Amino acid sequence: MIYRIKEAFWSWGDDSAICDQFGQPVYQVDGAAFSWGDDLSFQDMSGRQLARITQTLFSFKPRYQIQIDGTVFAEVIKEWSWFNQKFTLDVPGPNDYSITGSFWEHEFSFTRQGRDVARVSKSYWAWTDSYGVQTVDNEDDLAILCTCIVIDQVLHDGDRNN
Repeated sequence: MIYRIKEAFWSWGDDSAICDQFGQPVYQVDGAAFSWGDDLSFQDMSGRQLARITQTLFSFKPRYQIQIDGTVFAEVIKEWSWFNQKFTLDVPGPNDYSITGSFWEHEFSFTRQGRDVARVSKSYWAWTDSYGVQTVDNEDDLAILCTCIVIDQVLHDGDRNN
């Protein structure tokens, strides 16, 4: 499946629209306009919350929780590295995702159990602040898309602090 994530330029909070490969909206991300740390609601198009993404404050490195039905489902952690930036999507059990690539250019991949399971690329769409996410069948698209939103938040927070 291929998704397109496009940020809303003029919105309160950090809002995004997620469309399928045909340009049809399938998900929306509604960011709280005023909160301590990032607080995002990942919703279907009817407004039903599928996941909540919250920033863990006072953490040594950037860390976010993905909650489903009020329970922590996974954590996204920005790892320390010298040359390439890395993230981990820590899900229950031994099947964590490792995310590496050129994050500044929105060109990175998700690896799970030694195989690529998703690619993120700004080259899928040339529009400003849009990028594509291609997932393989039988992967957790919701967790992957939530992680892409987190990575975007971490990178934009870095831009705002510079």
